[in-house]
Amino acid sequence: MRAPASFLRTIDIFSELTEGELEEISGVLQREVVAKSKVLFREGDAGNELFIVEAGSFGSSIKLPDGAEREIAVFKAGNFFGEMSIFEQAPRSATCYAKEESAVLRLADVDFFSLLSAQPELAIKVMYRMLTIVTQRLESTGAFLSDMVTWGEKARKRAITDELTGVYNRKYLEDVVSDYFRSAERNRTPLTLAMVDLDRFREINEEYGNKMGDRAILEAVAVFRRILPDKDIVARYGGDEFTVLLPETSLEQARAYAEEIRKEVEGLTFLKEAGGSTDRVTTSQGLATYPECARDLKGLRAAADEALYRAKDAGKNRVVCADRLAD
Repeated sequence: MRAPASFLRTIDIFSELTEGELEEISGVLQREVVAKSKVLFREGDAGNELFIVEAGSFGSSIKLPDGAEREIAVFKAGNFFGEMSIFEQAPRSATCYAKEESAVLRLADVDFFSLLSAQPELAIKVMYRMLTIVTQRLESTGAFLSDMVTWGEKARKRAITDELTGVYNRKYLEDVVSDYFRSAERNRTPLTLAMVDLDRFREINEEYGNKMGDRAILEAVAVFRRILPDKDIVARYGGDEFTVLLPETSLEQARAYAEEIRKEVEGLTFLKEAGGSTDRVTTSQGLATYPECARDLKGLRAAADEALYRAKDAGKNRVVCADRLAD
């Protein structure tokens, strides 16, 4: 039997979901009635499920060095537990059992990760709420939960960011770009898309090694962060390739940012200090703006890509804007 959306909304980790998202979650939860004293799992067991208490209560205990059991937490209706095992495949850190006849909703790891792939914004909302609650548990129940907090932060970051740079990853960009475009359409505001490549990146890697290549990427990202407004989306698309979404930004405004980035990256001195033949890193940038340069998202991407190609073909280290559409 599916849990009704009205009940799921009362559960803290689902409190920020829309009605449609609640229906999606409801479809992957499995309900089970658990008899009093029945053990759901024991400390040290492998696990692949998160549990949400629908009714009743569950105790959580750990084994002390002298062999005695100590109850460390009680989970009541609306609480969740078992998240470390579902996301990190870590052994269960405690034994959990029903303190009375109770009902739980099970969320299997395969179902959650399928949801993360299909509905990343939904899954990220849930993970943020989990992190907040786990942090509160740490404050009230002791240091043994610190690894749960560590998991929460790492899992949240892994879902949406690039490991090396900390900017958004390609998957996140693909998930949100259509939303930004629809918003621009709906609000009749400009949306600029910029494609940025680091020039001579292969030469840098070949001459200095991958560590210097990584440094070139990190130095460029630091420039992006200093110059671009917080509302803009910077995503590492792959290797030395970046895509930037600039909402509510005209082509002229975006070009000004891009030129500032180009000049500052060109002025970086770390390669000169290394003493090799390749003594600087530069950028080629292609920009296109809706609705000036394209009527749809596919056209916007194509226009920015073509502008980037022109920048590289013209000698690199330059910003090229896509042509405006004819009236």
